Amino acid sequence: MNCSHVNFQMNRRDFFSKFALGLGGAALFGLLRKDTFASASAPDHSLKGILDVPHFAPKAKRIIYLFMSGGPSQLDLFDYKPLLNKRNGEDLPASVRMGQRLTGMSGNQSTLPLAGSIFNFAQHGQSGAWVSELMPWTAKLADELCFIKSLHTEAINHDPAITFFQTGSQLPGRPSMGAWLSYGLGSTNQNLPAFTVLISKDRIDQPLYARLWGNGFLPSTHQGVQFRSGKDPVLYLANPDGISGQSRRKMLDKLGELHALQFQDLGDPEINSRVAQYELAYRMQTSVPDVMDISREPASTFELYGTESKNPGTFAANCILARRLAERDVRFIQLYHPGWDHHGGLPAGIRRQCKDVDQACYALITDLKQRGLLEDTLVVWGGEFGRTNYSQGKLTPTDYGRDHHPRCFTAWMAGGGVKPGFSYGTTDDYGYSVTENPVHVHDLQATILHQLGIDHEKLTYKFQGRYYRLTDVHGEVVKSILA
Repeated sequence: MNCSHVNFQMNRRDFFSKFALGLGGAALFGLLRKDTFASASAPDHSLKGILDVPHFAPKAKRIIYLFMSGGPSQLDLFDYKPLLNKRNGEDLPASVRMGQRLTGMSGNQSTLPLAGSIFNFAQHGQSGAWVSELMPWTAKLADELCFIKSLHTEAINHDPAITFFQTGSQLPGRPSMGAWLSYGLGSTNQNLPAFTVLISKDRIDQPLYARLWGNGFLPSTHQGVQFRSGKDPVLYLANPDGISGQSRRKMLDKLGELHALQFQDLGDPEINSRVAQYELAYRMQTSVPDVMDISREPASTFELYGTESKNPGTFAANCILARRLAERDVRFIQLYHPGWDHHGGLPAGIRRQCKDVDQACYALITDLKQRGLLEDTLVVWGGEFGRTNYSQGKLTPTDYGRDHHPRCFTAWMAGGGVKPGFSYGTTDDYGYSVTENPVHVHDLQATILHQLGIDHEKLTYKFQGRYYRLTDVHGEVVKSILA
C-alpha cells in the first residue's frame, strides 16, 4: 500500500465519519439500492436484530412511549392526597422529609408549605382509579390503564433524569431504549426505521438532545430518526436540486462499490451500518411522505383526536402519526411532549398541558383498540420524575408551584400484556415517599423489554472491555402488573 492510497483511505473515513452523522446526513450523500451490495460482499443488516428469535414469547410487538418531558405533577393528576388539602400551608414535617436533598430552587426557602391540589378528584370505572378533573378523557380509560404510582428515580434534575429514563444511565453516551430494541429485534418494516421520534412543537421548556434517541456505542443503524412536521419530515432525505434520479443512481452504484472495497480492506462494521442507512433512506423517500400524509384520514379521525390534530406538529397530530407508524409495524415510536416543568404558576401551566394531551391520549388508546392494535402495542405515559408536595415559592389559594421530586411519581401503561384497570404501588399520605411496591426506573425498563420477549439481562453489547445492557446491573420485571 503506497502513501497516496493511505491518504485516500484516511480522507474518505474522515469524510464519512463527519458527514454521515445520522440517517439524514447519510441520505444527503447517497441513497443506495439493496441489490448494489448483494454482489459486493457487504451484507444487509438493516432488518435483522442480534436475536434470531426473542428470548420468550412476546406480549407486544411494538411500543408507543408518550414521554411527558419536564415532570408532570402526580399530585394534581393521579395520586389523590386529601391530607395535603387538610394541611394546606403547614410546613413539611421533618419526619416526612427525613433530610432528603432538595434542589437549589427550593432548598433555600425558609419554609416548605404543603400544597394541596386545587383540582377535584374522583374515582372512575369499575377499577375505581383516582383521576383529577384535569384529565376527563383519560378518566374514561380508567379500566384500560395500568397505573404505576410508586415509580422512583435517582436523578433530581432534568437532563440526567431524562437521560436515565431513555438510556439507563444519567451520563450521556449510552444507547437509548429504542436503539436497544432495534439492536435486539431489528425491524419488521423494511421501508421505515425501527425507531422513530416525534416532538411536539411550541412546548419546549427544557432542551431535548438528539442523544436521547441516539445509538450510543451500538451500530449507527439503530439510532432513532426524528420525524418533523413541515416540508421535509426527515432532513436531507430528498435528492438535492439539480440532481436527476439517473445521475444519482450511477453515482450511488459506484459509491456502493467503493464501500464494498473499503469493507474488505478495513473490516469496519460501521461501513455496513452506513450502507444499511443509505438503503433505508432510499426506501424512505416514498414511505415517509406516505405515512406523514394524514390528509386522507377520515373526518371521524380528527373528531376523535380533537381539533388540534389538524395542526401538524402538535401532540394530537403526532398521536395520529404514532398510530399510523404502529399500523406499519415500526418497533419503537417515541413521542416527546415538553412543557411540564411547573416551578411556579402550576395551575395555569398544567391546565394547558392537559388540554394538549388528554383527549389525544384517549383517542390513541381508543383508535388502537378499535383497529385491533392495542393488544400487541404497549403504550407508556410518564415523565422523568414527579413534583413536590410542598410549594416552591409563594403559596396562595389559587396558585402554587412544585419543585422536582424523584422519590415518587406516577406513570401509566396500556395494552401490550399489562393488566387493565389496575393500580400498583402506593405512596404515603403526604405523597412524599413510596410505601408499598416501589418501582425503580430500571424495573420499568426491564418490564418494557420483557413484554417484547427480551430478557433484559441477556441483551448485552461488549464495549471497551465490558458488557453493557439497558438496565446496567439492576432491574427486576414487575410481574404483578402483567396480565
